[in-house]
Amino acid sequence: MSQAYIVNALRSAGGRRNGRLAGWHPADLCAAIIDALIDRTGIDPSAVEDVIMGCVTQGGEQSSHIGRGVVLASRLPESVPAVTIDRQCGSSQQALQFAAQAIMSGTQDVVIAAGVESMTRVPMGSARSLYTQAGLGKPKSPRQEARYPGVVFSQFTGAEMLAKKYGFDRESLDLFALESHRKAAAATARGAFTDEIVSLRIDTPDGTHIHDRDEGIRADATLSSIGSVRPIQEGSMISAANASQICDGAAAALIVSEQALRIHGLTPMGRIHSFLVTGGDPVIMLEEPIRATQRALDRAGMRIEDIDLYEVNEAFAPVPLAWLKAIGADADRLNVHGGAIALGHPLGATGVKLAATLMHALKDRNHRFGLQTMCEGGGLANVTIFERL
Repeated sequence: MSQAYIVNALRSAGGRRNGRLAGWHPADLCAAIIDALIDRTGIDPSAVEDVIMGCVTQGGEQSSHIGRGVVLASRLPESVPAVTIDRQCGSSQQALQFAAQAIMSGTQDVVIAAGVESMTRVPMGSARSLYTQAGLGKPKSPRQEARYPGVVFSQFTGAEMLAKKYGFDRESLDLFALESHRKAAAATARGAFTDEIVSLRIDTPDGTHIHDRDEGIRADATLSSIGSVRPIQEGSMISAANASQICDGAAAALIVSEQALRIHGLTPMGRIHSFLVTGGDPVIMLEEPIRATQRALDRAGMRIEDIDLYEVNEAFAPVPLAWLKAIGADADRLNVHGGAIALGHPLGATGVKLAATLMHALKDRNHRFGLQTMCEGGGLANVTIFERL
């Protein structure tokens, strides 16, 4: 079977809600990242055979097939097709895996995997809430209700359940959040994100700015300041400070075959070593990365000790903490540049965003293997193992 190679993976710097990226239409935002990817890799735009786009809230400015909209807003010719997919928070990680499948099957040679989410302009959950408010129904069907009577599927509830199951208290969650900010601030200060971030020009009434730093990082955060944030629900351990930040962002990666490397004179950063996606309990919901990681390592014939760096999405602090505890992984290899608590979680863009951070971190540290996983709505989890070349 053919190998799937990553030539480069890039992202925007995260934008806070109503922050620097709030003025960008999501199609234009992701188009800018794809244009930069074309420039940095030198690929002929007409050689791209497909764009696989992850996006979670496909309403408003992200409706009507945002993937195709991104192609038409970019320098790609209109002959390049696209598809938009939703695997919840794993949408663009799934885009990467679908791109790899296309390459490895031999059906395509040059594919862009990408993701976008403007959580300012298309608020989280609005595709559901607006329909509900208009009296047009809710997602939970009668058959689902019969199978899960009275259950309200909620990631907030799942995060609380996960923290209790694995024995974490509020202070341990807040301490993890603090470390995320500290690591992200240190990484930014030493330029660790420079090669993965695409600088964007932002025109505002007070002048022109270059957006090239993640807005959500709080370098001055303390355990006390994080602990002072009220919980999401009375009596809960989960607060906005130990959960991922609402974020605007986009990311894109070029995935190609060995033949494409030769034809186009490309140099790969690495290859997609192995991958899978699993489904589990939709109630606790956020625990599935644990089982998925165990299965992925078994299928790859690897142990967690073989993996040099891990990116486990910080949707909520209990997720990576429970993952570390259950897998027996080395905390020093986890989210070494911080995670979504500090850097933001732009839903449909996060999968490729994490891949960009992971691949560049492997290169900078001269490491070989990286593993990426994240929890996803409905009790799903993707795992991708990368090998730096």
